Amino acid sequence: MSSLKRFFKDTLIYGIAAVLPRAINIFLVKLHTSSLNAEKYAINTDYYVYAAYLNALLTFGMETAFFRFFSREKEKEKVVSTSFISLLITTVIFLFFALIFSNTIAAFFGFRNPLFFKLLVWTLTLDTLVVVPFAYLRVTNKPIKFTAIKLLNIGVFALLNVFFLWFVPFAIKNQIQLPSFIVRYYNSNPTVIHIFVAGTAASLSTFLWLFPSVFKFKFNFDFALFKRMLQYSLPIMIGSLAFVTNENLDKLLLGNLIGEKQMGIYAACYKLGVFMTLYIMAFRMGAEPFFFNNSHKKNAKETYAKILTWFTIFGACFMLIVVVFIDLFAQVLLGKPEYFEALSIVPIILLANLFLGIYNNLSIWYKLTDNTKYGMYFSVFGALITIVFNVLMIPKFGFIASAWATLLAFGSMMIISYFVGQKKYAVKYNLKKIGLYLMLSTSFGLLSFRLFRGEYWFSIGVLILFFGLIYFNEKKEIKQILKRP
Repeated sequence: MSSLKRFFKDTLIYGIAAVLPRAINIFLVKLHTSSLNAEKYAINTDYYVYAAYLNALLTFGMETAFFRFFSREKEKEKVVSTSFISLLITTVIFLFFALIFSNTIAAFFGFRNPLFFKLLVWTLTLDTLVVVPFAYLRVTNKPIKFTAIKLLNIGVFALLNVFFLWFVPFAIKNQIQLPSFIVRYYNSNPTVIHIFVAGTAASLSTFLWLFPSVFKFKFNFDFALFKRMLQYSLPIMIGSLAFVTNENLDKLLLGNLIGEKQMGIYAACYKLGVFMTLYIMAFRMGAEPFFFNNSHKKNAKETYAKILTWFTIFGACFMLIVVVFIDLFAQVLLGKPEYFEALSIVPIILLANLFLGIYNNLSIWYKLTDNTKYGMYFSVFGALITIVFNVLMIPKFGFIASAWATLLAFGSMMIISYFVGQKKYAVKYNLKKIGLYLMLSTSFGLLSFRLFRGEYWFSIGVLILFFGLIYFNEKKEIKQILKRP
């Protein structure tokens, strides 16, 4: 089996585990928006923005360091145990102090209810403790178990959301008998807290299933190895924090500068851009271990170039599909018309996320050459663009400024990473082909959104034309990938 074909197979398997839970989460958006008004939805958004920041701090780049060192160290178990013990110690310290000072920290973050923050702390603790076990499943190619656990997590989360946000109020309204403790719990808490409780319960179910596997390893903490891993991972952590800033700070700033309602509307429409995020995540699940495990091969750079081309092709297709059918997606996933006000940000966010995916592909050069500090530099540069552009432009142009800031930040990171990478670890990417597909997808999407919005005969025609052009240009490669061994 060719390296490219094996890569697509691995990406498909792990992509199911990454995409299906997030896809289910997308379909929960309508349940959330129908249960919460825009201001309340903003609270939900704040919660997960802070979760993203704290997650980047707690994992401190150790997952990527794990893949890097597992691929090149002879004593694999030492890498596993050192990674896990380091995360265990820092997470327990975080849990201890976060719970002691929970009221003070909750007030600092602006949580109106301290219980919100406590739920966040427990969720992050449980999620961090399974980072290494999950990474081990990926690097040892155990997709079935990995996928099963991921599906358990989203299953628990989805069922609890449906139960508390739909079934319980339906039962109370129609006088259906429920246990008294459930009714008391439901009536004594704000609606949004049920989403947070569901998240904690889902993380607990994952932890209980996966954590026992940790004890199959010999606990052997190698301080010298940890120092080398930390030197590799800390720039990734800083880069991750900057990345979270690029992706999420706009929502916090919108809430502060133009109000919680506008932020809630923006955050809900931003969810439509998550289709591209799902694709990037599915790709990354298969790509990261693949890149490291194949770096020693002679044709590695040629394979990386082909992968970027195909990543762009699929990404351009996803972007065009969402844009030409944007109103249908909005009706299905958002529901309330009050959220449609910000649909104009969706094409911009989709393109921005595609640029981010290309940047993630390009980032392999600094991960393979142990120059992770460059990833930190690029992400911090993007974060500065995000902060400055949002602060200056939101008061003048509203939430559309935040979408353009995201595009500008990710686009700049992509371009800079390419040029620096060609000097440090040159890969002959097919820029003409990549640029062609990006230009066509963007142009067709712009035509559909601006001039033929809602004209689905045009939407279908554009998709057929775009897919036909791809097949005409890539049919030789497509046949080779689909060819049975």
